[in-house]
Amino acid sequence: MKQSLQLKLGQQLTMTPQLQQAIRLLQLSTLDLQQEIQQALDSNPLLEMSEEDSYPSGDNRLDDYNSAGNSDPAPGSETSGGESFEESPDWSSQELDGSSSMADDLPVDIQWDDLLPSASAPSSQGDDNNDGDFAAQNSASESLRAQLLWQLGLTRLSDTDRLIALSIIDATDANGRILTSLEDIYENLCRDLDIDFDEVIAVLHRLQQFEPAGVCARDLQECLIIQLDQLPAATPWLEHAKLIVSRYLNQVASSDYAQILRRTRLKEHELKDVLALIQSLDPNPGHTAVPESIEYIVPDVFVTKKNGRWLVELNPDIAPKLRINTGYANLIKRADNSADNTFLRDNLQEARWFLKSLHSRNETLMKVASRIVEHQRNFLEYGTEAMKPLVLHEIAEAVEMHESTISRATTNKYMHTPRGIFELKYFFSSHVSTTAGGECSSTAIRALIKKLVAAENPRRPLSDNKIADLLKDQGIEIARRTIAKYRDALFIPPSNERKRLV
Repeated sequence: MKQSLQLKLGQQLTMTPQLQQAIRLLQLSTLDLQQEIQQALDSNPLLEMSEEDSYPSGDNRLDDYNSAGNSDPAPGSETSGGESFEESPDWSSQELDGSSSMADDLPVDIQWDDLLPSASAPSSQGDDNNDGDFAAQNSASESLRAQLLWQLGLTRLSDTDRLIALSIIDATDANGRILTSLEDIYENLCRDLDIDFDEVIAVLHRLQQFEPAGVCARDLQECLIIQLDQLPAATPWLEHAKLIVSRYLNQVASSDYAQILRRTRLKEHELKDVLALIQSLDPNPGHTAVPESIEYIVPDVFVTKKNGRWLVELNPDIAPKLRINTGYANLIKRADNSADNTFLRDNLQEARWFLKSLHSRNETLMKVASRIVEHQRNFLEYGTEAMKPLVLHEIAEAVEMHESTISRATTNKYMHTPRGIFELKYFFSSHVSTTAGGECSSTAIRALIKKLVAAENPRRPLSDNKIADLLKDQGIEIARRTIAKYRDALFIPPSNERKRLV
């Protein structure tokens, strides 16, 4: 084979380290961003927190670190199939005067004073939240176990019974329910102890007297019976409640009240009082032993209405203000190749790109949030039922960015509105065709389903077919199976389980 040289012309998209950093910062949540900023402050001596409370204007903010010798281009520009973090000078003026890109009937203002992060103490959150619900569940289980062990230490038991009690407590989950059968516990214990199965039952009954009421139960029925046994004997309808829980719990679950009335010979208003007593019990008593962990959401964007116009602002307290340390920057000598000078020069370049990436993140977030507010103005004015269909592609075209950039900018980002705090992903939904040829958002349809179920007659709940017919009367063509899917997403049980006594 003869070797030869060939000239080939082609295009290739290269992800520079700076563009990768900008993309990574864009997809971070507020808490993760604060940790990233704190890590950058700790590792880069040329980055420091600004002691000024505010900047005169957004342009002066850029001058703070451009004055240190920054003449580099933007982190990246959008090409086919890539992402854009390039500034759009025309966009700010369009949003401020609201005349060129926005209709007069959709006025939206944008606050530009906080494009760079503002002064605020960095978050001291650790990595404890990375474990998610699994860690929270283990914490709750350990706390319940600690309470049961503390009560066991105050109880007079023999050494053998104490070992049995420890085995039962170890088999109890965070809800207070025993996951292992008593037969298995007995088989494991009888290998080392000379005990009878009746001893295991006796110790179990002793543990079932511990607080909170209903712990160490083998199933829901036993859990409710334990709680009823601990109520005062003078409690109204106590004996009837025990009878229904012990014999007719399945009928209660399936809302078969006619059979319960026939067998117990109770009147309808009496059965209602009995069911109210049963519903006052706790099916998961283990949760009451441990206070629930509260997760606070820090909104990235604030949306308020002032003088008839919707104002979009970045949260000024999500991150500290950063700037280049001019003292270290002035020590850099252009012709010096010493190790110290090279170290300062490299850190200066990293600090510039980090500040540009932060500015790009906030600018992209502002663009996306403003377009969402412009599109979903009816939701802000009238509620969830007025939500319009919206997909990532529409926002991507409006801000001239790639869909993947919009997806990163809306993940784990929250907007504070007069109607509550919502993740930016909440405003995106598919559409369902209407009889008039228009489109209706799936979010609005779910709100309508929830409204119809809330107003239904509890004696005769609406079936999925009936809900579909009612929506059809409103001009929304939707199938029964779609109603069932939306109903399950709203945690609304089927009609046979929603049946209640008036």
